Amino acid sequence: MEILIGLLIIAVGSFCQSSSYVPINKVKEWNWESFWLIQGVFAWLVFPLLGALLGVPQGGSLFKLWSAGGAGMSILYGILWGIGGLTFGLSMRYLGVALGQSIALGTCAGFGTLFPALFAGTDLLTGDGLILLLGVCITLAGIAVIGYAGSLRTQTMSEEEKQAAIKDFALTKGLLVALLAGVMSACFALGLDAGTPIKEAALQEGVEGLYAGLPVIFLVTLGGFLTNAVYCLQQNVSNQSMGDYAKKKVWGNNLLFCMLAGILWYMQFFGLEVGKSFLTGSPVLLAFSWCILMALNVTFSNVWGIILKEWQGASVKTIVVLVFGLLILIFSLVFPNLF
Repeated sequence: MEILIGLLIIAVGSFCQSSSYVPINKVKEWNWESFWLIQGVFAWLVFPLLGALLGVPQGGSLFKLWSAGGAGMSILYGILWGIGGLTFGLSMRYLGVALGQSIALGTCAGFGTLFPALFAGTDLLTGDGLILLLGVCITLAGIAVIGYAGSLRTQTMSEEEKQAAIKDFALTKGLLVALLAGVMSACFALGLDAGTPIKEAALQEGVEGLYAGLPVIFLVTLGGFLTNAVYCLQQNVSNQSMGDYAKKKVWGNNLLFCMLAGILWYMQFFGLEVGKSFLTGSPVLLAFSWCILMALNVTFSNVWGIILKEWQGASVKTIVVLVFGLLILIFSLVFPNLF
């Protein structure tokens, strides 16, 4: 029952993340770099900080927890992850929610799951390590099938249809950006792993396992915010879009939807940390939790892609391939629990 609860919590967080790009469509009269920076303030600073406060022991402080070790590396990995987060947003711009998230999150799922295991000395060819490796392979297979569905869709669409579904559609550029986003985004998992001493210190001070990892999440997102802020401000200058922030008539609307996007995005990692506390009885599922989150993100993002009509006009064959890929992803979620 605890495992089911943990998976359900992770699924809720994943659904929130996959929904986080929907409010951005409601942002008015701002360039991409402007709304990306403002939603990042909420997604990577405000809400992670509020979450981190839940992991502070009574009479303690965040700074005391961070002094336990690993804070610097968590921020460094966060800076690298920020490159992935930045290009992740661009992958949505060039490929749309469905295909962009599928490619980026698929790459992120593989690297983000296997890197921490390898760094911990796990043998991926025997025992639990082999199950972990097979689970990742199944996830990647499902995502590859979804990617193939995306390529089938583009073959049957005219340029006008592509532009109607996704304004800045560019397949080659989008694929390269999405792959880079996936590899760099995997650094988030490494940042969480680097902050293990902080989580252990919180547990020793009596913090519930539900919240012990939240102070580490803030460090990783802080690093990511630094990367994104530098790029977005540079783009504001280059594109002469600083004036976006002076458009008072849209501030109320844009701030509301950027805040909504930010909290929805943050909920994936809040849900991941809370959900993992229910998976401690299954070491394989615990190690596979990152891959589970990414697989769910891909699944829900494609559901949103259908709702937003990004698959409109696709052939029956394309839809069948898409559904088959989603079924493989769903199977990958339960695979590690079969052993």
